Amino acid sequence: MSTPLLEVNNLVKSFNIGGGNTLHAVNDISFTIGKGETLGVVGESGCGKSTAGRTILRLYEPTSGTVKFGGTDITKLSGSKMKALRRDMQMIFQDPYASLNPRMTITDVIGEALDIHNLVNSRQERKKKVEEMLDLVGLNPDHATRYPHEFSGGQRQRIGIARALAVNPQFIIADEPISALDVSIQAQVVNLMQNLQRKMGLTYMFIAHDLSMVKHISDRVAVMYLGKVIEIAESAELYANPSHPYTRALLSAIPIPDPEIEATRERIVLKGDLPSPVNPPSGCHFRTRCPLATELCSKVEPPLVEMKSGHLAACHYASA
Repeated sequence: MSTPLLEVNNLVKSFNIGGGNTLHAVNDISFTIGKGETLGVVGESGCGKSTAGRTILRLYEPTSGTVKFGGTDITKLSGSKMKALRRDMQMIFQDPYASLNPRMTITDVIGEALDIHNLVNSRQERKKKVEEMLDLVGLNPDHATRYPHEFSGGQRQRIGIARALAVNPQFIIADEPISALDVSIQAQVVNLMQNLQRKMGLTYMFIAHDLSMVKHISDRVAVMYLGKVIEIAESAELYANPSHPYTRALLSAIPIPDPEIEATRERIVLKGDLPSPVNPPSGCHFRTRCPLATELCSKVEPPLVEMKSGHLAACHYASA
């Protein structure tokens, strides 16, 4: 793997939800992302993917743990130092409808970031930069004076990408950037992100539900379950040789466009519901739904260990 740009160590994010209860949204996760790499993050709704992304950027303050960006622990930064670092770390949000201010023109949506970081010296320079960003993401620069409601969902997400790129960041967290879009538009947005990555040397953390799309865009994939990273490996390796029983169940749900194979392949259906992150199971969090679970699983939480080079899994009975 290339030199780590981002290092997440033992990151925890909990929320006090009243009544003496604590919601364990992100529960002691660790991973790295190399410069120029795309790390895909997958898992069921409520597993902590989006919370992890927002905590890494300090949109949520971490409960504990460290996040190092370029060797600097950003959890200890404040004021102007944190503001300066935010130029290098941006986010593309899930909902292109909710993430753009409906009362601002596209010029102001994109130009706001330029103003905050003092990247332009005049209105003319600002206008030119906004038009350049719109052209970069495949939109007509002449539409900069329009409002968000005048654009389709796919166009709005391109505007969100342009806004993130306006400050010339190194690292972008894409929080399910295609889940709210029509299927016909999803591939266009993913291809745009890949082209921009090659052109600008970007590093991505790509959070998604769509396992086939994650395989397409990611160099490595991390699988989350109930606030934990339970498996992480190179994309081709994870999809060919999943070690954790939860990962195997997830991958078995991907439809195969061949009727004969689809009719005969094994589909792993998990029993029971996702446990509450307020009161997660003892030991292995997955044990209440796992077909391999034993008494050991209820007593001892399995650590994330290397099964083979670059392939880690957290399961007492993981297959190498």
